[in-house]
Amino acid sequence: MKLLKIRACGIPLFRDTCEIDFLALQRVTAEDAESMSTAFTAGAQAFTQNNVLAMIGINASGKTTVLKLITFVCRMLNQEPLNRIDCAEIFDGLEENQCATLETYFYANSSATFLPAGGKAINLLKTVISKKEDKLLIVYETLQTKAITAELRKKNVLDFEHVEINLSRQFNEYLLDDVSIMVAFNKRNNEQILVSDMLQYTNVNQLYLAEDCPLELIAFFDPSIEYLSCKKENKDISIRLKFKEKKELVLNQFSDLNRYLSSGTIKGINTFLKAINVFKTGGYLIVDELENHFNREIVSTLIRLFMDRTVNRTGAMLIFSTHYPELLDEFERNDNIYIIRNRKGVSIENLSNLLKRNDIKKSEAYQSGLLEGTAPMYEAYMALKKSLIRTGREG
Repeated sequence: MKLLKIRACGIPLFRDTCEIDFLALQRVTAEDAESMSTAFTAGAQAFTQNNVLAMIGINASGKTTVLKLITFVCRMLNQEPLNRIDCAEIFDGLEENQCATLETYFYANSSATFLPAGGKAINLLKTVISKKEDKLLIVYETLQTKAITAELRKKNVLDFEHVEINLSRQFNEYLLDDVSIMVAFNKRNNEQILVSDMLQYTNVNQLYLAEDCPLELIAFFDPSIEYLSCKKENKDISIRLKFKEKKELVLNQFSDLNRYLSSGTIKGINTFLKAINVFKTGGYLIVDELENHFNREIVSTLIRLFMDRTVNRTGAMLIFSTHYPELLDEFERNDNIYIIRNRKGVSIENLSNLLKRNDIKKSEAYQSGLLEGTAPMYEAYMALKKSLIRTGREG
């Protein structure tokens, strides 16, 4: 299953409708395609996705909120009850007489629910969410499915205006009111979206291992480590850490590793292990503030791995937020960058709508204020400076 687009409206935290495209918005040249993946084909035409999406904005602009929206949609597609999803707080402020609508476009195997598609199809899941007694519930939901044919074009790939409803909530009377009809779709088509989010690690930097850590990964972050292994038996954990020319350390809880490993090594192993996993499955890795605990070169390395088709053969996607505009210069294209602002509500805009040329240095455009609302306000800076001068004089 591959995400094609998310459109959300009525969520209180957002100023307007929020749209996130996973397919390329700009023309894809043969050179561009080397760092991208084909989401699906229709006849001789390939529909291409960017393997990296970057969300950038100043502090408190809403970058984390956008990542939580993507995570929420992914977990909803995997039929998790809405009220058990950690990111459900994006609906805080939704009154009981209000509704929020999520439109999720995705590509998947639909052979069990839509035979004319020949096994593959494009789908639109429309989910209307409300609140009752402080609990989220789905009040209306439909799934439309259309076949992928040779006549499909980029201008109409997401056009469902005349497409019949394939599945509807009204025919699932035994479905829990906070579980999507995707439970039926996924079961019948043996489909699921593969997502690994690291939102819980943004402010907590602790290593978690399910198995031995690859030696190549250890050497990349700390060449002084000889090996790091983990063995679990029931509730007991045995962690073995050995530095070169040192005695082996045996630990029984992951938090003990913070005494011996740098924060960068911990964050690096966590992040790259998850990246390795999504490379195998073609899933989504979602990371908030990717640069935390990393130097720029390590972040750039991760981005380049996702854009390297010899490493990323499955079309796995990295979706991250950052404060550092310098990271934008890793991208040749503009359509894999989203500018996040918060002006009486969070708004999101694709950089390709703001910069028509790819050859303009993105970090300079961002820092100069050319894109509007992407640099701290000069007036706020001057007010802070005057306050500090005044405080110093009074002291």
